Amino acid sequence: MKFTLSWLKEHLETEASLDEILYALTDLGLEVEGVEDPASKLASFTLAKVKHAEQHPDADRLRVCTVETDEGDKQIVCGAPNAREGITVVLCKPGDYVPGIDVSLSVGNIRGVESHGMMASERELELSDEHNGIIELPSGEVGQKFIDWLAQNDPVKVDPVIDIAITPNRPDALGVRGIARDLAARGLGELKPVTEHNIDGQFSCPIKVVIDEDAQEGGCEVFAGRLIRGVKNGPSPDWLQQRLKAIGLRPISALVDVTNFFTYDRNRPLHVFDAGKVKGDLHVHRTKGGETLIGLDEKEYSFPEDAVVISDDNGIESIGGIMGGLASGCTLDTVDVFLEAAVWDPIQIAKTGRALKINTDARYRNERGIDPAYNMQAMEDAAQMILDLCGGEASDVVVAGAVPDVARAYTLNAGRVVSLVGMDIAESEQRQTLTKLGFRMEGNLAHVPSWRPDVQGPADLVEEVARIASLTKLEPKPLARPSVGVPRPILSPIQVREQMARRTAAQLGYNECVTYSFIDKASAMLFGGGTDATMLDNPISSEMSHMRPDLLPGLLQAAARNQARGFHDLALFECGPAFVGGEPGEQRLQVSGLLVGRTGPKDVHVASRVVDVYDAKADAEAVLAAIGAPAKVQVLRNGEGWWHPGRHGQICLGPKKVLGVFGELHPKVLAEMDVKGPAVAFTIWPEEVPLPKKKAATRPALELRDLQAVERDFAFVVDEKVEVLTLVNAAAGADKSLIEAVRVFDQFIGGSLGEGKKSIAITVRLQPTQTTLKEKDIEAVAAKIVEKVSKATGGALRG
Repeated sequence: MKFTLSWLKEHLETEASLDEILYALTDLGLEVEGVEDPASKLASFTLAKVKHAEQHPDADRLRVCTVETDEGDKQIVCGAPNAREGITVVLCKPGDYVPGIDVSLSVGNIRGVESHGMMASERELELSDEHNGIIELPSGEVGQKFIDWLAQNDPVKVDPVIDIAITPNRPDALGVRGIARDLAARGLGELKPVTEHNIDGQFSCPIKVVIDEDAQEGGCEVFAGRLIRGVKNGPSPDWLQQRLKAIGLRPISALVDVTNFFTYDRNRPLHVFDAGKVKGDLHVHRTKGGETLIGLDEKEYSFPEDAVVISDDNGIESIGGIMGGLASGCTLDTVDVFLEAAVWDPIQIAKTGRALKINTDARYRNERGIDPAYNMQAMEDAAQMILDLCGGEASDVVVAGAVPDVARAYTLNAGRVVSLVGMDIAESEQRQTLTKLGFRMEGNLAHVPSWRPDVQGPADLVEEVARIASLTKLEPKPLARPSVGVPRPILSPIQVREQMARRTAAQLGYNECVTYSFIDKASAMLFGGGTDATMLDNPISSEMSHMRPDLLPGLLQAAARNQARGFHDLALFECGPAFVGGEPGEQRLQVSGLLVGRTGPKDVHVASRVVDVYDAKADAEAVLAAIGAPAKVQVLRNGEGWWHPGRHGQICLGPKKVLGVFGELHPKVLAEMDVKGPAVAFTIWPEEVPLPKKKAATRPALELRDLQAVERDFAFVVDEKVEVLTLVNAAAGADKSLIEAVRVFDQFIGGSLGEGKKSIAITVRLQPTQTTLKEKDIEAVAAKIVEKVSKATGGALRG
């Protein structure tokens, strides 16, 4: 958003300097992106007077001038045809930088004559393209600053141009008046009142306007217009042309320049049709798709379906709220003009603009939101300006639709400024701030002005008060402790576990991966996902169409990429959520590790070997121990289908309480993921580990057993198909208080046992806690072990 300082002062009565205004704008949230200040380039130049001029002795086109300056008389050689005695000029002294020629002056010698500076032309000072002669001033005193003379006699040439960045939530600042309002509220001046015009129509408007039914919902809220006949279009006045040129707009004609003026002055885009080229009435409607229009930029546009346009009997004449058509555009021959002011749906404007790839000032403002309450008054003000500049007479206003009601009010709670912002602002100051911003106060109820669509609640009132007061006044204060002493932990138990799991995995030699939470459908289906419940509506790409059901697909994809680049021995882990659905709560925290290849580089001493299931088991147990899982667990089968059916195990506290799983990955899964095995992995669910009953910050006291442990060996003959794990779990459950560990030390198949039989030998370690075990106590536990194992496996104690 660009505007000049003089334009701002048309709305703001202020004595503030340019620097004060620039600082205030940025502090108010209207960030200054750039300033073009012509005065800064002219600050060193002063006025001088030519006392005498004579021909250069060695050059026909040069003159040697004696110039009266504030430092005395100086000799200057000049080649301008108008260099003569008695004229007041602009002097550039040695050491001055001349922007138009990009030169810093020094004392020169021109054809044997010394020259102490130069007398500048307008082009040399970048004031215009004029360079046929030096500047002749009709007034001014010797030594006077040139910028001071310009400020008094030709202020346009030293008028700073300010460029500010506008956030999408501040459409009111897309007009100069809105910017002036903010500065006035800050205290940098007074907002000047504006004159509201009211024109009595001299005749009925022959052009009617209609909003078709298909455009009434989400298309156009209100469409107003009036005919002004007998106008004389031509160049706009100098003051208007200068304002438009200063902000980078090209003056076209008085009728068009008026609409551009209101676009920037009041954030009110307007459009003018050449009424002589309009056939019949104007209809606002949606396109069916495929229609075309040549716009005012002389480009042809083909419309998508459902774009909102304005048409007459000839066809489409304008893209609603974005750009007019060339066929009905105003020219210097325009005699009758139809002025239009409408309120469009911002979302519709954005969709149409993106589809047609059109960026105009009108679109930029309409899609961010204009002041709907100003629509009808804008029609009056713009019509009056056209009448003043072009003459003619205006018709009655024709209207279709109705101005939308955006009235709303919120309660101002003065105390919330402290709680939300941390600033102590008096209630009277808060009320005064809101009033200056255009809010209407009724008691504690603040009625929001129609030009502020961003204010949507009581908290926004607090934001406005703090913004105007300046957040730079916010004093930093340390947060008070809620309680005396050591503060309570900030992290939750699960967050602590996640941190410990990461640290432990890294200590075990794994490299952490951070993969996307999205994977392709094929990979998701391999791990029990890929359903509609986890499908993304707007995926980044086809390879990221579903939420991941497990962390292993991402790790396997990372492994495949590494293997493709020659890295075959990998240890990767990740900690993050896996998703079983798309609703809140349908996710579980996981810690997964993946080992691929060998345990180390090849070695002549056979120190390196292929990774196996026991590597994954050991690492899974280490991570579980670090996050506080119980030491006594069971290892069961029946893992998910992506695990090798005979080479995996679930770490459980019972059949239904699974803490984690480890093992080899199924060969089919590896083939689908393009990973060359062997590959083993583990997955742990930290949230499944029971929380400790005692939540003390300190570690429990070390418990040392001072009683003698006892070990007993047992050998059982069981069916060959019985799993060793079943036997071990049965033995361990015989007496959980005494049995500390069960370990297999021998297995024998066939021979004297007979076909289909095997012998499993185990060592059971008994650790008493109260008294030393006696023989009868040991025999009692042994009997329980035999009974439990026999019942679980159908086997018998080997004789």
